[in-house]
Formats: sequence, structure tokens, C-alpha cells
Amino acid sequence: MMSSPIALAHPDRLFIGGDWIVPNSSSKLRLFNPSTEEMLFEVAEAGPDEVELAVAAARKAFDHGPWSRMAPVERAAMMRKLGAVLERRCAELDAAWIGQVGVPVSMARGSGIGASMLLSYYADLAEKTVFEDVRPSQGFVSKYAVVVKEPVGVVAAINPWNGPLMGMFMKVAPALAAGCTIVMKPSPETPLETFLIAEAAEEVGFPAGVLNLLPADREMSDRLISHPGIDKVAFTGSTAVGLHVASVCASRMARYTMELGGKSAAIILDDFDPAQTGPMLAPLVTQLCGQACINYSRILVPRLRYADHVESLAAAMKSVAVGDPNSEDTQMGPLAMKRQLERVQGYIAKGVAEGAQLAAGGGRPASLNQGYFIEPTVFANVSNDMVIAREEIFGPVTGVIPYDSEEEAIAIANDSEFGLSGGVYTNDTDRAYAVARRIRTGHFTQNGREFDLTNPFGGFKKSGVGREGGPEGMQPYVEIKTVFLPEKPSGL
Repeated sequence: MMSSPIALAHPDRLFIGGDWIVPNSSSKLRLFNPSTEEMLFEVAEAGPDEVELAVAAARKAFDHGPWSRMAPVERAAMMRKLGAVLERRCAELDAAWIGQVGVPVSMARGSGIGASMLLSYYADLAEKTVFEDVRPSQGFVSKYAVVVKEPVGVVAAINPWNGPLMGMFMKVAPALAAGCTIVMKPSPETPLETFLIAEAAEEVGFPAGVLNLLPADREMSDRLISHPGIDKVAFTGSTAVGLHVASVCASRMARYTMELGGKSAAIILDDFDPAQTGPMLAPLVTQLCGQACINYSRILVPRLRYADHVESLAAAMKSVAVGDPNSEDTQMGPLAMKRQLERVQGYIAKGVAEGAQLAAGGGRPASLNQGYFIEPTVFANVSNDMVIAREEIFGPVTGVIPYDSEEEAIAIANDSEFGLSGGVYTNDTDRAYAVARRIRTGHFTQNGREFDLTNPFGGFKKSGVGREGGPEGMQPYVEIKTVFLPEKPSGL
């Protein structure tokens, strides 16, 4: 096992109901470093018994504990304390992301600060939100209506492996602000951050059962989403799994929000300099080794300048520094696991078989014989009906598609079952906004790709349901109750 700067207090236990318990099974989750293929850590794995315990603890904490009844200002104070502890343990959180996923240190650095900022944002929002709004009633027996925002209940927060800290807090932060209790279910490949969250919650003194840790395989996720004690599921993952989660939740009317897959298109308009295409687009294809649902996996360019745009992008992709994620010089690390490498290699082979032309990459970096590394890859001569243009590859692979008119570019961008993100490259903001209004995605940027969690993020079509981030991100964690009264209640 590799030496690690991550110091877990209880790697062989699970944080449930305010205590670190020994699971009934001796089974462990074995975590591997994708750069070296060596084992990084072993941690406790939850089984069916622990699912029951975690849901029961969260249920008890919600139904009988203080958290949902606390004044928002009290919840906010504890959330800020949680953020402060995570900031203090920032080096461990950074190391966890680098070690489990292979994220370059330049990207991973400061992840605990990001989590703290998100907690502070939702703490502020909790203090500003009107949870009890007195309105006049036009009814027959009541003079007043109090519209109450109540916490939705017990939340199952199910997070994938690519964003193990911020992805979890995009669910946990608004849920805590609303007064919910939570069962945190991290990916079995990346549970270390959630162990650190649990340790921080214990240090701060969160009431027992408010935050519970359930690192486990996908079978336990199924048990969790179907459990009658879970009021809401917050899920991030693939569209295929999301459809399954939605069907299970719908069968028992459980609330759910989902952030799912994407096939995001960047539209380069005819006033944009091809020399800038590579420098500006390559980082947005290769970030997180392409394992981000918002990365630009389709790039649409004017046919008249097609060769110039392809040449610019290919040159920039070839210059991306691929290697050891602990090196300050590295711009792209490995794919996160062997099955991901095999998936990406399979799609590259499909692209070649379909007749697309490799303009850059397509293989393994010659200097890297160990780890799950792949070259940044650009396909030319791509049409939007090809598999590589329609399915989510989830790797540093993009296809350049020509268009003859702006109208055609918009049609191509919208010709997808996904609708998560997109972008337009032009020097004309009015033109950019006009294009943005016609693209069926939940997230869109001019000349880049913005990701601001103080504003809503989520998808159209098969890219998700609901929103995370911003005030809209807290709405799914509340239920609306209307109370009719003959007089105003005291204190309101």
C-alpha cells in the first residue's frame, strides 16, 4: 500500500448516528491510484445492515432531533464551522482527489476552500430565506395564510467518483441549510473525502444522525433509493443509472434531483480567430482528463475555415502536458480507472471504424507505461450521426463537426438526447446571447465555460432533473405547506 498524507481516524469504521461503528461485514473497499495502479487505501464497506442503520439514524435525527427545528441562523453557524475544519484539512482533501482520481495538483489545490465557500454560501442563504411567509387569505374562514418552507426530510446524497468533494457538497450544503438530515453515499472508488467530511462533522458537534457515512457498492445504492425511510434522492451519475433511479423513486413518489450525462457542443462562429480555437478549447476538453459531463466533446466550426480550426485544436491538444498528477507541470493526469481507459479506447476505435480521422492522439502516451493514461484526442471529418458524436465518451476526446450556416450549427448542437452544457465563441455578445437562447441546454457560456455554484446548474432532456447551485439549488430540499389562520401567529 502506498504511503499517504491522508490521516483517517477510523478507516475501518462507519460514521452512523453520531458514532463510528464497526460494520457487520469485514469487507473492505480497496482504492487504487490510477497513475501507478498501486493500492492507495482500504476502508470499511457498508452492507445491508448499515443501510438500515444509516437510514434509521437519519430518520430519527429528522423526526425527533434538533436539526430541522433549529433556527436557520443556528444551522448556518454550524455549517460555517464545518467549512472551517475542511479548510484546515485542505491538504488531505487535495491528496485524496489526486490519489483516487488522478487530478493534477494544479486543479486539486484548494478543494477544501471551495467546499467551505459553498457551505458559507448556503449558510448565508439559510439566514436570508423567508421560511414562514404571512400572506392575506381570500378564503371564507381565514384572514391569513402562512406559507411555510419545511425541510423535505431524509436525503440520500449519491455522488460519483469524478467530483467526490464538491459534488457531494452540492447536495449536502443546501440540504443542511434547509434542515434535512443526510445519508452520504460516495462512489466506492472515491470515499476518502466523505470520511473526512464525517470526521469534520464529529469535530464540529453536529447532532447525531444529521450526517451519516455509507461507502458501498452500487447494490447498496439500490437499497438506499428504494428505502421507505428516504424522502429525497439527490443523484449525480450516468443517464442510464439516472433513469433507473428515477423509476425507483417514481414508484414510491420519492422526491429526486439528478445531474446526469452530457454531450456538450461548442459553437465557433465565423468571426472567431481559428488561432485561438486550440488554446481556448483544449483545456475545456482535457480538464479532469475529459471526465466531466460539461466538457466540450463536440466542436462545431464553419466549413470555410474547417482545416484551420482543426489544425489549431490538434496542435494545442498535442501540447497538453500529460503525466504525474503530483507534478506542477502536469496539465492532464490519467483516467480514473482501468474500466474507464478501456471505455475510452473502445470509443476511439469506434470513431476510426466510422471513418472519422484522428487529427491528434488516439493512443497511449509513449513515455507512460504505467497508469491509465490516454493521449488528448481530436477527431476530424466527424458527422453528428456518428457514435462518437452522440454518446458520452467521458474522456479527453472531441470531434470537430463542420457547418455551413449559423442555423445549421444550432440544429446540430440541439440534435442530441443530452442538454447539459454548451458554449459559443464569438466577439459579439448580442450574437452569443441570441445563440444561447436557442440552444436546449441548462448551462451555456460565451468564450469559455463558466462554473459558478452561486448560480443554478443542471440539464435539459436526459441530462437531468432539477438544479444544483444558487438559490434554486435549495428549492428541492424544501416542501411547501400552507397554513390558514384567523389571526397572525405571534412572532410572525
